[in-house]
Amino acid sequence: MSKELIFGHQSPDTDAIVAAKALSYLENKLGADTEAVALGEPNEETQFVLKHFDEPALRVITKAAPEVDSVMLVDHNEPQQSVSDIADVTVSHVVDHHRINNFNTAQPLFYRAEPLGCCSTVIYKMFAENEVEIPAKLAGLMLSAIISDTLLLKSPTTTQTDVDVVKDLAKIAGIDYQAYGLEMLKAGTNLASKSEKELIDADAKSFELNGSTVRVAQINTVDLPEVFDRQAALEAAAKAENAAEGYDLFLILATNILDSNSELLVVGEPTAPVETAFGKKIENNRLSLPGVVSRKKQVVPPLTDAFNA
Repeated sequence: MSKELIFGHQSPDTDAIVAAKALSYLENKLGADTEAVALGEPNEETQFVLKHFDEPALRVITKAAPEVDSVMLVDHNEPQQSVSDIADVTVSHVVDHHRINNFNTAQPLFYRAEPLGCCSTVIYKMFAENEVEIPAKLAGLMLSAIISDTLLLKSPTTTQTDVDVVKDLAKIAGIDYQAYGLEMLKAGTNLASKSEKELIDADAKSFELNGSTVRVAQINTVDLPEVFDRQAALEAAAKAENAAEGYDLFLILATNILDSNSELLVVGEPTAPVETAFGKKIENNRLSLPGVVSRKKQVVPPLTDAFNA
């Protein structure tokens, strides 16, 4: 049996890293030969998680085809979010919790997608179905991924399944998930040490919306004014990436993790669909989005509808 690589999306967040580790552990227990890798370095939140559980970071790759013929994807399916040579390898498995878009394969594959708050929640269910025990350290990592993706179970993407799984994983890991979760989320909001490019690249995904390439970055913070004190520099960094990468529109969603409100910074064109999506006029390149915390559920769907209108 040939070895396969397992990885999450580019600009990996905690779930992209942890889901790859978790699925690799499960698949290897079931007889496969896999290695979890990453498509980028871990962000500060993920670094906090890995350090807390004394877990090594994943090896970073830029291409898969020089190493393997076949790969497994976690936490994404859209090719522009995946490894650069995704077209040159066979995708044998996908485990995800996002929309399915621009994805097709030449051969049948294992595809598991559920509308849950986190990919690691889906993988937890796969452990249970296959009667494979989750080790305490891995339980802590998976717990961290769910906390990250659901903002400590406050995001509208959170389901009762996510809540139940967090409680079970917390028992396995021996963790007070509320106290640990808040500490973990705050660890990812140290913005002062990062450049504007680092801020907009740390958690960003590209979407093809009716012929336009839209890049959506999310910055978690406990102080929105701290982010927008740097608005001019953030706009300059986004404009530079638009020019370098061919993005039409760069959207920066700054989210206050304490009160679950966001501000959207809009750089590029077209802007009319953005105003349509959220029913507001852009002022000073910004939109106030109270109650919006989820890119997956509250940002991309209305944008998709507006671009397709």
